Amino acid sequence: MELNNELTAQDSLRVITETLNNNRRAILRNGAKYFLLWGAVLTVFSLVIYELWHCTGNPVWNMLWFAMPIVGYPLAAILRKHETVVPKNILGSLIGQTWALYGVFAVTIAAIAVFFVPMHITLLIVVLMGFAEAVSGLLLKNWPIIAAGIILGIGGAVAAMLLKTEAQMLLFTFGGILLMVTGLIVNRQYK
Repeated sequence: MELNNELTAQDSLRVITETLNNNRRAILRNGAKYFLLWGAVLTVFSLVIYELWHCTGNPVWNMLWFAMPIVGYPLAAILRKHETVVPKNILGSLIGQTWALYGVFAVTIAAIAVFFVPMHITLLIVVLMGFAEAVSGLLLKNWPIIAAGIILGIGGAVAAMLLKTEAQMLLFTFGGILLMVTGLIVNRQYK
């Protein structure tokens, strides 16, 4: 009788593990297109802001960053209509909450820097973005995402201190490219 209980417990554990792994794969399949989308949006915005700032010599073009969610969220909503349905679970919630918190921190810090206390905003935003990507990779047990986040966060912090004025926008171009490469790797792994 005890042997049957052990087998039942083992079977239960196997089913739970399979379910979590299947959900992780589905989240990664769905998530790849968001890495691609936000990487592309980030790359385009950073290049446009860089070029406008470079041509005019005026950093006021940084205000265009506040338009990025206005462009990105409707595009993400369109993508959401065509994704595999994944049952709500703690993993998906944690990843969504990680990126939502990144957005809250990024927008709030940017607003504070613009209106109240000048600070090295590029450094802060790039570190936060790298951290959010690395945490997502940890939750998904996906090394390309972890590595891209570490490269972006740590490498971006060093580069933010070395680059001046509009050249710092190229860090976000690099970040966008890393997000897109991450999306392509994940897409290839979980197709």
